[in-house]
Amino acid sequence: MIIITKPNITDDELDHLRERIEAAGLHTHLSRGEHRTIIGCIGDETRLAELPLRSIPGVESVMPVLKPYKLASREFVVNRTIVRIGEEASIGGGQLTVIAGPCSVENRAMLHATAAGVRLAGATILRGGAFKPRSSPYSFQGLGREALQLLAEARAEHGLPVVTEVLDTRDVDLVAEHSDMLQVGARNMQNYALLAELGRVQRPVLLKRGLSATISELLMSAEYIMAHGNHNVVLCERGIRTFERATRNTLDVSAIPVLQRETHLPVIVDPSHAGGDAKLVAPLAFAAIAAGADGLIIEVHPNPEVALSDGDQSLDIPSFAALMQRIPAFAAAAGRTMSPRAVLRGVAVA
Repeated sequence: MIIITKPNITDDELDHLRERIEAAGLHTHLSRGEHRTIIGCIGDETRLAELPLRSIPGVESVMPVLKPYKLASREFVVNRTIVRIGEEASIGGGQLTVIAGPCSVENRAMLHATAAGVRLAGATILRGGAFKPRSSPYSFQGLGREALQLLAEARAEHGLPVVTEVLDTRDVDLVAEHSDMLQVGARNMQNYALLAELGRVQRPVLLKRGLSATISELLMSAEYIMAHGNHNVVLCERGIRTFERATRNTLDVSAIPVLQRETHLPVIVDPSHAGGDAKLVAPLAFAAIAAGADGLIIEVHPNPEVALSDGDQSLDIPSFAALMQRIPAFAAAAGRTMSPRAVLRGVAVA
């Protein structure tokens, strides 16, 4: 349930209204707009049945939220959420943000070369896998703690905030200590114990859509994180599993405008995992921007031929730089601007 207040509601009236709701055993979530304030009621709404909400001073209207996800719902928040990553980067708010880096951190030289290259090309956030959930137990599983230390070093040297995946509830604090954003991979989207733990830490979360998950299931996973206290969630469409084998996954372009309609959370796209082919990254990235994505996450490696994981879908640094030169025209056509830091690094806005 959401309560829309009158434009002239006073702070005392607002406090009184929240106290009445919380006294009934529900939690309240406040969202302030320029002219209206929305109070979201979280909990057993039947407890409000005897409460004359519309007669309480300052209340303009009361509306039920019929969707199973509440905090993630577009109805629940006045303005779209902007998620801050590190000291300067952000996702959402009309700007297009580009995250780039290797699938896996392999060694110090490779990571620093990638970080320097993507930063110069205009990326504003560095990605890199420390713990890798691979389909085969015999494939490279990542460097673990060593990779986290290397990512922290790269962040300090190149000035890029870091996002990396966390697989286990026992590693959440460790990963949060070394990174600015924690990623939940597609295979863990419905790992509810992990999602609840990520709600406890105050680090932004990048939540990838599961291989066969519906949009509603993705939003319910975001709800798990938010219900445990962390509202800094970014959603990622990375392609879903279908009968089509021409690409690694099928990029669900329609999910982007649907999510923008359903939720206030930022939505980014992973064209690397969607296509599984470096040659498909650029056209899928352009399609994502045209459909309304708030950002992209792209795999980049100094020498994809020798990459220990996902070399086929990784761009080399010159290819990534060439892509970044073309992106602003699509962003402008979609009514978005590039991150100011990207512009300063030489990615001109069309």
